[in-house]
Amino acid sequence: MNYRSVSERLADTPKVRDTILAAAAAGRGLAGTDPRALAHSWLFTGPPGSGRSNAALAFAAALVCTDPDEIGCGRCKGCLDAFAGQHTDLVHVVPKELTIPAKFVRQEIVAKAARLPTVASHRIVIIENADRLTEEAADALLKTVEEPPAGTVIVLCAPSTDPEDISQTLRSRCRHLYIPSPSEAEVVRILMEEEGASEEHARLAAATSLRHLGRARKLVHSVDIQQRRATSINLAELVFFGPQAFQAVAALVKATEKEAVEAYAEEDAAERAKLERSFGVGAKGKGAAKATAGAASALKELEAQQKARGTRRKRDVFDLVLVDLAGIYRDALVVQSGAGGDGAPVPLTHPDFEGLARELAERVDQPGLVACQDAIAQCRERLNQQVAPVVAFNGMIGHLRRACKAD
Repeated sequence: MNYRSVSERLADTPKVRDTILAAAAAGRGLAGTDPRALAHSWLFTGPPGSGRSNAALAFAAALVCTDPDEIGCGRCKGCLDAFAGQHTDLVHVVPKELTIPAKFVRQEIVAKAARLPTVASHRIVIIENADRLTEEAADALLKTVEEPPAGTVIVLCAPSTDPEDISQTLRSRCRHLYIPSPSEAEVVRILMEEEGASEEHARLAAATSLRHLGRARKLVHSVDIQQRRATSINLAELVFFGPQAFQAVAALVKATEKEAVEAYAEEDAAERAKLERSFGVGAKGKGAAKATAGAASALKELEAQQKARGTRRKRDVFDLVLVDLAGIYRDALVVQSGAGGDGAPVPLTHPDFEGLARELAERVDQPGLVACQDAIAQCRERLNQQVAPVVAFNGMIGHLRRACKAD
Protein backbone atom coordinates (compact mmCIF):
# COMPACT_ATOMS: atom_id res chain seq x y z
CA MET A 1 0.00 0.00 0.00
CA ASN A 2 1.23 3.49 -0.89
CA TYR A 3 0.98 5.38 2.41
CA ARG A 4 0.96 9.17 2.15
CA SER A 5 1.29 11.46 5.14
CA VAL A 6 -0.71 14.62 5.74
CA SER A 7 2.39 16.61 4.82
CA GLU A 8 2.69 14.80 1.49
CA ARG A 9 -1.01 15.06 0.70
CA LEU A 10 -0.96 18.82 1.27
CA ALA A 11 2.46 19.54 -0.26
CA ASP A 12 0.81 21.41 -3.14
CA THR A 13 -0.67 23.94 -0.68
CA PRO A 14 2.11 24.70 1.84
CA LYS A 15 0.14 27.34 3.76
CA VAL A 16 -2.73 24.92 4.32
CA ARG A 17 -0.30 22.14 5.26
CA ASP A 18 1.59 24.28 7.77
CA THR A 19 -1.59 25.63 9.38
CA ILE A 20 -3.08 22.17 9.83
CA LEU A 21 0.10 20.60 11.20
CA ALA A 22 0.63 23.52 13.58
CA ALA A 23 -2.92 23.12 14.87
CA ALA A 24 -2.44 19.37 15.36
CA ALA A 25 0.86 19.97 17.16
CA ALA A 26 -0.94 22.38 19.49
CA GLY A 27 -3.58 19.72 20.03
CA ARG A 28 -0.86 17.40 21.28
CA GLY A 29 0.43 20.10 23.59
CA LEU A 30 3.94 19.82 22.19
CA ALA A 31 6.57 22.07 23.68
CA GLY A 32 7.12 25.27 21.76
CA THR A 33 3.72 25.23 20.07
CA ASP A 34 1.15 28.01 20.34
CA PRO A 35 -2.01 26.57 21.92
CA ARG A 36 -4.04 29.17 20.03
CA ALA A 37 -3.08 27.45 16.77
CA LEU A 38 -5.88 24.92 17.38
CA ALA A 39 -9.19 26.75 17.17
CA HIS A 40 -12.30 24.84 18.24
CA SER A 41 -14.22 25.80 15.07
CA TRP A 42 -12.94 26.29 11.51
CA LEU A 43 -14.30 27.44 8.17
CA PHE A 44 -12.58 25.94 5.14
CA THR A 45 -13.43 27.80 1.92
CA GLY A 46 -12.30 27.42 -1.66
CA PRO A 47 -13.61 27.04 -5.21
CA PRO A 48 -15.47 23.88 -6.29
CA GLY A 49 -13.09 20.96 -6.56
CA SER A 50 -10.35 22.69 -4.59
CA GLY A 51 -10.29 19.85 -2.10
CA ARG A 52 -11.96 21.42 0.92
CA SER A 53 -13.19 18.04 2.15
CA ASN A 54 -9.80 16.42 1.47
CA ALA A 55 -8.10 19.11 3.54
CA ALA A 56 -10.67 18.61 6.30
CA LEU A 57 -10.00 14.85 6.35
CA ALA A 58 -6.26 15.53 6.44
CA PHE A 59 -6.88 17.81 9.43
CA ALA A 60 -8.87 15.04 11.12
CA ALA A 61 -6.09 12.52 10.43
CA ALA A 62 -3.50 14.85 11.92
CA LEU A 63 -5.60 15.23 15.08
CA VAL A 64 -6.24 11.49 15.60
CA CYS A 65 -2.81 10.28 14.45
CA THR A 66 -1.12 7.99 16.98
CA ASP A 67 2.42 8.11 15.63
CA PRO A 68 4.58 9.60 18.42
CA ASP A 69 7.08 11.20 16.06
CA GLU A 70 5.29 12.24 12.86
CA ILE A 71 1.97 14.09 13.06
CA GLY A 72 -0.40 12.83 10.39
CA CYS A 73 1.93 9.97 9.45
CA GLY A 74 -0.60 8.38 7.10
CA ARG A 75 0.35 4.88 8.26
CA CYS A 76 -1.18 4.41 11.72
CA LYS A 77 -4.70 3.09 12.25
CA GLY A 78 -5.92 6.54 13.28
CA CYS A 79 -4.77 8.13 10.02
CA LEU A 80 -6.00 5.29 7.82
CA ASP A 81 -9.44 5.28 9.45
CA ALA A 82 -9.72 9.06 9.21
CA PHE A 83 -8.79 9.17 5.52
CA ALA A 84 -11.33 6.39 4.90
CA GLY A 85 -13.97 8.36 6.80
CA GLN A 86 -14.38 5.47 9.25
CA HIS A 87 -12.77 6.72 12.46
CA THR A 88 -15.06 6.41 15.48
CA ASP A 89 -14.22 9.96 16.55
CA LEU A 90 -14.94 11.46 13.13
CA VAL A 91 -18.40 12.72 12.20
CA HIS A 92 -18.38 13.40 8.45
CA VAL A 93 -21.58 15.04 7.21
CA VAL A 94 -22.08 15.04 3.42
CA PRO A 95 -25.54 16.49 2.63
CA LYS A 96 -27.32 15.12 -0.43
CA GLU A 97 -30.36 17.41 -0.50
CA LEU A 98 -30.72 20.97 -1.74
CA THR A 99 -30.66 22.28 1.83
CA ILE A 100 -29.61 21.15 5.31
CA PRO A 101 -32.66 21.53 7.59
CA ALA A 102 -32.62 22.37 11.29
CA LYS A 103 -33.98 18.94 12.26
CA PHE A 104 -31.02 17.24 10.59
CA VAL A 105 -28.58 19.60 12.33
CA ARG A 106 -30.03 18.83 15.76
CA GLN A 107 -30.17 15.05 15.26
CA GLU A 108 -27.10 14.33 13.13
CA ILE A 109 -24.65 17.10 14.03
CA VAL A 110 -25.35 18.73 17.39
CA ALA A 111 -26.20 15.44 19.12
CA LYS A 112 -23.12 13.65 17.75
CA ALA A 113 -20.81 16.59 18.41
CA ALA A 114 -21.82 16.50 22.07
CA ARG A 115 -20.29 13.05 22.60
CA LEU A 116 -16.83 12.74 24.09
CA PRO A 117 -13.94 11.28 22.07
CA THR A 118 -13.68 7.50 22.40
CA VAL A 119 -10.20 6.42 21.29
CA ALA A 120 -8.54 9.67 20.20
CA SER A 121 -7.85 12.90 22.04
CA HIS A 122 -10.21 14.82 19.76
CA ARG A 123 -13.59 14.38 18.14
CA ILE A 124 -13.83 16.02 14.72
CA VAL A 125 -17.08 17.07 13.03
CA ILE A 126 -16.75 17.89 9.31
CA ILE A 127 -19.76 19.50 7.62
CA GLU A 128 -19.42 19.62 3.84
CA ASN A 129 -21.50 22.04 1.76
CA ALA A 130 -22.25 24.20 4.78
CA ASP A 131 -23.63 26.77 2.32
CA ARG A 132 -26.74 24.55 2.19
CA LEU A 133 -27.61 25.26 5.84
CA THR A 134 -30.97 26.96 6.10
CA GLU A 135 -31.20 30.04 8.32
CA GLU A 136 -32.94 28.02 11.00
CA ALA A 137 -30.32 25.26 10.70
CA ALA A 138 -27.48 27.78 11.07
CA ASP A 139 -29.12 29.10 14.22
CA ALA A 140 -29.45 25.55 15.56
CA LEU A 141 -25.74 24.96 14.97
CA LEU A 142 -24.54 28.29 16.36
CA LYS A 143 -24.14 27.32 20.02
CA THR A 144 -22.20 24.16 19.12
CA VAL A 145 -19.86 26.11 16.82
CA GLU A 146 -19.42 28.84 19.41
CA GLU A 147 -18.78 26.54 22.35
CA PRO A 148 -18.24 22.92 21.28
CA PRO A 149 -17.59 20.32 23.98
CA ALA A 150 -14.00 20.00 25.17
CA GLY A 151 -11.95 18.01 22.68
CA THR A 152 -14.40 18.59 19.81
CA VAL A 153 -13.26 20.39 16.66
CA ILE A 154 -15.83 21.61 14.11
CA VAL A 155 -14.90 22.11 10.44
CA LEU A 156 -17.41 23.82 8.14
CA CYS A 157 -16.72 23.63 4.40
CA ALA A 158 -18.23 26.28 2.09
CA PRO A 159 -17.36 27.96 -1.23
CA SER A 160 -16.58 31.35 0.31
CA THR A 161 -17.13 33.66 3.27
CA ASP A 162 -19.83 35.52 1.34
CA PRO A 163 -23.11 35.92 3.28
CA GLU A 164 -24.84 33.93 0.53
CA ASP A 165 -22.54 30.97 1.21
CA ILE A 166 -22.29 30.96 4.99
CA SER A 167 -24.12 32.53 7.90
CA GLN A 168 -22.08 35.49 9.10
CA THR A 169 -22.79 34.60 12.73
CA LEU A 170 -21.25 31.17 12.10
CA ARG A 171 -18.39 32.66 10.12
CA SER A 172 -17.52 35.06 12.97
CA ARG A 173 -17.14 32.12 15.37
CA CYS A 174 -14.71 30.22 13.12
CA ARG A 175 -11.08 30.49 12.15
CA HIS A 176 -10.95 30.85 8.37
CA LEU A 177 -8.63 28.79 6.17
CA TYR A 178 -8.70 29.23 2.39
CA ILE A 179 -8.10 26.08 0.32
CA PRO A 180 -6.87 27.05 -3.17
CA SER A 181 -7.47 24.90 -6.22
CA PRO A 182 -4.72 22.30 -6.72
CA SER A 183 -2.21 22.97 -9.45
CA GLU A 184 -2.76 21.18 -12.74
CA ALA A 185 0.42 19.22 -12.11
CA GLU A 186 -0.95 18.00 -8.77
CA VAL A 187 -4.26 16.90 -10.33
CA VAL A 188 -2.33 15.05 -13.05
CA ARG A 189 -0.15 13.36 -10.44
CA ILE A 190 -3.17 12.22 -8.41
CA LEU A 191 -4.98 10.89 -11.47
CA MET A 192 -1.95 8.95 -12.63
CA GLU A 193 -0.87 7.59 -9.23
CA GLU A 194 -4.25 7.00 -7.58
CA GLU A 195 -6.58 6.43 -10.55
CA GLY A 196 -4.18 4.71 -12.94
CA ALA A 197 -4.87 7.21 -15.74
CA SER A 198 -2.44 7.71 -18.60
CA GLU A 199 -0.63 11.04 -18.66
CA GLU A 200 -2.56 12.14 -21.76
CA HIS A 201 -5.96 11.40 -20.21
CA ALA A 202 -4.91 12.87 -16.87
CA ARG A 203 -3.81 16.16 -18.44
CA LEU A 204 -7.03 16.47 -20.44
CA ALA A 205 -9.18 15.71 -17.38
CA ALA A 206 -7.24 18.21 -15.27
CA ALA A 207 -7.65 20.96 -17.87
CA THR A 208 -11.27 20.41 -18.83
CA SER A 209 -12.44 19.94 -15.22
CA LEU A 210 -10.82 23.30 -14.35
CA ARG A 211 -8.70 21.41 -11.80
CA HIS A 212 -11.84 20.14 -10.05
CA LEU A 213 -10.35 16.98 -8.58
CA GLY A 214 -13.62 15.15 -7.97
CA ARG A 215 -14.84 15.70 -11.50
CA ALA A 216 -11.42 14.93 -12.98
CA ARG A 217 -11.51 11.53 -11.28
CA LYS A 218 -14.87 10.76 -12.89
CA LEU A 219 -13.77 11.99 -16.30
CA VAL A 220 -10.92 9.48 -16.52
CA HIS A 221 -13.19 6.56 -15.63
CA SER A 222 -16.75 7.19 -16.82
CA VAL A 223 -17.55 6.90 -20.52
CA ASP A 224 -21.02 8.33 -19.83
CA ILE A 225 -19.57 11.49 -18.30
CA GLN A 226 -17.09 11.82 -21.18
CA GLN A 227 -19.94 11.56 -23.69
CA ARG A 228 -22.09 14.06 -21.78
CA ARG A 229 -19.21 16.52 -21.78
CA ALA A 230 -18.86 16.20 -25.56
CA THR A 231 -22.61 16.62 -26.02
CA SER A 232 -22.58 19.75 -23.86
CA ILE A 233 -19.72 21.34 -25.79
CA ASN A 234 -21.23 20.47 -29.17
CA LEU A 235 -24.33 22.49 -28.31
CA ALA A 236 -22.22 25.52 -29.28
CA GLU A 237 -22.01 24.17 -32.84
CA LEU A 238 -25.65 23.09 -33.05
CA VAL A 239 -26.72 26.64 -32.17
CA PHE A 240 -26.10 27.47 -35.86
CA PHE A 241 -28.41 24.68 -37.05
CA GLY A 242 -31.80 25.89 -35.80
CA PRO A 243 -34.06 23.10 -34.49
CA GLN A 244 -31.17 20.70 -33.93
CA ALA A 245 -29.99 22.70 -30.91
CA PHE A 246 -33.43 22.61 -29.28
CA GLN A 247 -33.76 18.90 -30.03
CA ALA A 248 -30.32 18.20 -28.53
CA VAL A 249 -31.18 20.17 -25.39
CA ALA A 250 -34.49 18.32 -24.98
CA ALA A 251 -32.68 14.97 -25.30
CA LEU A 252 -29.94 16.07 -22.87
CA VAL A 253 -32.44 17.21 -20.23
CA LYS A 254 -34.47 14.02 -20.59
CA ALA A 255 -31.37 11.82 -20.32
CA THR A 256 -30.12 13.71 -17.28
CA GLU A 257 -33.43 13.43 -15.45
CA LYS A 258 -33.64 9.73 -16.31
CA GLU A 259 -30.08 9.17 -15.10
CA ALA A 260 -30.78 10.92 -11.79
CA VAL A 261 -33.63 8.48 -11.15
CA GLU A 262 -32.23 5.23 -12.53
CA ALA A 263 -28.68 5.59 -11.19
CA TYR A 264 -29.98 5.67 -7.63
CA ALA A 265 -33.15 3.59 -7.99
CA GLU A 266 -31.56 0.51 -6.42
CA GLU A 267 -30.08 2.54 -3.56
CA ASP A 268 -33.40 4.30 -2.90
CA ALA A 269 -35.30 0.99 -2.96
CA ALA A 270 -32.85 -0.55 -0.49
CA GLU A 271 -33.23 2.48 1.79
CA ARG A 272 -37.01 2.12 1.69
CA ALA A 273 -36.86 -1.63 2.36
CA LYS A 274 -34.57 -1.07 5.35
CA LEU A 275 -36.99 1.47 6.82
CA GLU A 276 -39.94 -0.88 6.28
CA ARG A 277 -38.10 -3.70 8.06
CA SER A 278 -37.31 -1.45 11.00
CA PHE A 279 -41.05 -0.81 11.41
CA GLY A 280 -41.97 -4.44 10.89
CA VAL A 281 -43.99 -3.78 7.76
CA GLY A 282 -45.54 -7.03 6.57
CA ALA A 283 -45.29 -8.63 9.99
CA LYS A 284 -48.27 -10.31 11.61
CA GLY A 285 -49.44 -10.55 15.14
CA LYS A 286 -50.11 -8.27 18.07
CA GLY A 287 -48.93 -4.70 17.54
CA ALA A 288 -48.27 -5.16 13.82
CA ALA A 289 -51.06 -2.78 12.80
CA LYS A 290 -49.75 -0.04 15.09
CA ALA A 291 -46.20 -0.44 13.73
CA THR A 292 -47.46 -0.27 10.16
CA ALA A 293 -49.36 2.92 10.91
CA GLY A 294 -46.18 4.50 12.24
CA ALA A 295 -44.30 3.43 9.13
CA ALA A 296 -46.60 5.40 6.82
CA SER A 297 -45.40 8.74 8.18
CA ALA A 298 -41.73 7.70 8.13
CA LEU A 299 -42.03 6.41 4.55
CA LYS A 300 -43.65 9.65 3.44
CA GLU A 301 -40.76 11.62 4.95
CA LEU A 302 -38.22 9.29 3.27
CA GLU A 303 -39.90 9.78 -0.11
CA ALA A 304 -39.65 13.54 0.33
CA GLN A 305 -35.94 13.21 1.16
CA GLN A 306 -35.30 10.99 -1.85
CA LYS A 307 -37.11 13.44 -4.12
CA ALA A 308 -34.99 16.30 -2.73
CA ARG A 309 -31.81 14.28 -3.32
CA GLY A 310 -32.93 13.57 -6.88
CA THR A 311 -33.46 17.27 -7.49
CA ARG A 312 -29.98 17.99 -6.16
CA ARG A 313 -28.42 15.36 -8.41
CA LYS A 314 -30.13 16.76 -11.50
CA ARG A 315 -29.15 20.30 -10.56
CA ASP A 316 -25.51 19.25 -10.13
CA VAL A 317 -25.41 17.56 -13.54
CA PHE A 318 -27.08 20.51 -15.27
CA ASP A 319 -24.49 22.79 -13.69
CA LEU A 320 -21.67 20.65 -15.14
CA VAL A 321 -23.30 20.89 -18.57
CA LEU A 322 -23.30 24.67 -18.28
CA VAL A 323 -19.68 24.75 -17.06
CA ASP A 324 -18.57 22.70 -20.09
CA LEU A 325 -20.55 24.86 -22.49
CA ALA A 326 -19.22 28.08 -20.99
CA GLY A 327 -15.71 26.69 -21.37
CA ILE A 328 -15.88 26.50 -25.17
CA TYR A 329 -17.00 30.15 -25.45
CA ARG A 330 -14.19 31.11 -23.08
CA ASP A 331 -11.77 29.23 -25.35
CA ALA A 332 -13.12 31.13 -28.36
CA LEU A 333 -12.38 34.41 -26.57
CA VAL A 334 -8.86 33.18 -25.79
CA VAL A 335 -8.27 32.26 -29.44
CA GLN A 336 -9.78 35.53 -30.62
CA SER A 337 -7.44 37.52 -28.39
CA GLY A 338 -4.42 35.67 -29.76
CA ALA A 339 -3.57 34.19 -26.36
CA GLY A 340 -4.39 30.57 -27.20
CA GLY A 341 -2.82 27.91 -29.39
CA ASP A 342 0.26 25.74 -29.15
CA GLY A 343 2.78 26.93 -26.58
CA ALA A 344 0.48 29.79 -25.52
CA PRO A 345 0.65 31.13 -21.96
CA VAL A 346 -3.16 30.88 -21.66
CA PRO A 347 -4.23 27.23 -21.98
CA LEU A 348 -7.58 26.22 -23.40
CA THR A 349 -10.25 24.69 -21.17
CA HIS A 350 -11.14 22.15 -23.86
CA PRO A 351 -7.91 21.56 -25.82
CA ASP A 352 -9.46 18.59 -27.63
CA PHE A 353 -12.15 20.94 -29.05
CA GLU A 354 -9.74 23.62 -30.24
CA GLY A 355 -11.17 23.37 -33.76
CA LEU A 356 -14.64 24.34 -32.54
CA ALA A 357 -13.20 27.17 -30.45
CA ARG A 358 -11.45 28.57 -33.54
CA GLU A 359 -14.61 28.27 -35.60
CA LEU A 360 -16.58 30.20 -32.97
CA ALA A 361 -13.83 32.83 -32.78
CA GLU A 362 -14.16 33.38 -36.54
CA ARG A 363 -17.97 33.43 -36.69
CA VAL A 364 -18.87 35.37 -33.53
CA ASP A 365 -17.49 38.77 -32.50
CA GLN A 366 -16.27 39.49 -28.98
CA PRO A 367 -19.51 41.11 -27.72
CA GLY A 368 -21.38 38.08 -29.04
CA LEU A 369 -19.12 35.63 -27.18
CA VAL A 370 -19.54 37.64 -23.97
CA ALA A 371 -23.31 37.59 -24.50
CA CYS A 372 -23.10 33.80 -24.80
CA GLN A 373 -21.46 33.64 -21.38
CA ASP A 374 -24.23 35.86 -19.99
CA ALA A 375 -26.89 33.57 -21.47
CA ILE A 376 -25.33 30.56 -19.75
CA ALA A 377 -25.14 32.43 -16.43
CA GLN A 378 -28.80 33.40 -16.77
CA CYS A 379 -29.75 29.76 -17.39
CA ARG A 380 -27.95 28.74 -14.19
CA GLU A 381 -29.79 31.45 -12.27
CA ARG A 382 -33.14 30.29 -13.61
CA LEU A 383 -32.41 26.71 -12.59
CA ASN A 384 -31.67 27.98 -9.08
CA GLN A 385 -35.06 29.70 -9.18
CA GLN A 386 -36.58 26.27 -9.89
CA VAL A 387 -37.59 27.04 -13.46
CA ALA A 388 -38.24 23.79 -15.35
CA PRO A 389 -34.89 22.66 -16.82
CA VAL A 390 -36.16 22.29 -20.39
CA VAL A 391 -37.62 25.82 -20.24
CA ALA A 392 -34.39 27.28 -18.83
CA PHE A 393 -32.24 25.51 -21.43
CA ASN A 394 -34.50 26.41 -24.34
CA GLY A 395 -34.35 30.04 -23.28
CA MET A 396 -30.56 29.80 -23.17
CA ILE A 397 -30.40 28.33 -26.69
CA GLY A 398 -32.56 31.20 -27.96
CA HIS A 399 -30.19 33.75 -26.40
CA LEU A 400 -27.15 31.92 -27.76
CA ARG A 401 -28.58 31.95 -31.29
CA ARG A 402 -29.23 35.66 -31.03
CA ALA A 403 -25.74 36.38 -29.66
CA CYS A 404 -24.19 34.30 -32.45
CA LYS A 405 -26.46 35.93 -35.08
CA ALA A 406 -27.67 32.46 -36.03
CA ASP A 407 -31.30 33.53 -36.49
